Amino acid sequence: MNLLVSMRYLVALDEHQHFARAAQACFVTQPALSNAIRALEEEYGAVLVKRSRTFAGFTPEGQRMLASARRLLHEQELLAQDFKSSQGKPAGTLALGAVPSAEPIAARFAAMLQARHPGIRPVVRIMSSPDIEAGLENLSLDLGLGFTDRPRPATFLALPQYAEHYFWVSKADTPTSLKTQTSLHIGQPMTWQEAAQSALCLMTPEMHNRRIVDAAFAKAGTTVTPVMETSSVLTLALSLMSGSVSCIMPGALVGAFRAHAELQARSLVSPELHTPVGFMALKTERTPRTLDAALTLAQDAAWLRHAAAHSGLLAA
Repeated sequence: MNLLVSMRYLVALDEHQHFARAAQACFVTQPALSNAIRALEEEYGAVLVKRSRTFAGFTPEGQRMLASARRLLHEQELLAQDFKSSQGKPAGTLALGAVPSAEPIAARFAAMLQARHPGIRPVVRIMSSPDIEAGLENLSLDLGLGFTDRPRPATFLALPQYAEHYFWVSKADTPTSLKTQTSLHIGQPMTWQEAAQSALCLMTPEMHNRRIVDAAFAKAGTTVTPVMETSSVLTLALSLMSGSVSCIMPGALVGAFRAHAELQARSLVSPELHTPVGFMALKTERTPRTLDAALTLAQDAAWLRHAAAHSGLLAA
């Protein structure tokens, strides 16, 4: 069995935490993936995977092998990009992890990057802040888009992009007066204390966005017990459509729903938050061609204006 293939199976198992899903992602049968990992264990004389009725994690030896696998695959990708890319025409995969609240900006960035460089294939994953940071460190991600005010290792490069501003969003409660509206209605500002009185759907507690929101409520002298919680931006948005709950959203998400005339948004003040968001990458001696192109776009003045226009300046 080709060593690179076995290493790829091992990494897929870590990413999917499930034998069948890992096999599906690698376009092989589950027995083929399992046999390849067993062959790896026999070759190195060490148990790499904890097995019960299902996947139960990696042994310490498996964790060491996994780290080596990621480095090996990273080097292989660097070589592949060097050979496939020509001057000014990078080619290869770019793995981008983004926090849920930045998903619309990540989508726009990936699409613009691909349009500028057709040889690049962006893969966008929506992840929590700790998972993005771990992904950058273990080389499973090339680039992260998240909160730059979080403590981060000195090995991380950070490129500021925009500041999140927050809105209270709900279904419009005065449909008669809004009959002529063709887009989301922006109402008068609302205080965080006022927002606390509504039935709220918020992100789950482990999400950094939720900690920002909870801190804002605390600064306003109040606490909130949401009627609903989710780690999914899609669930957050769909819950609004029922008309029974309200949400706290950053401007990037509010902007994604501009075409929904049945919704209303109000800028949140007292306190007024501006949370910095930026791209992050691991500082390395050799940077993949695709990452070089992405970092160049991330610092492009036209892109920065575009990001700012869709990221929270609705409050202006």
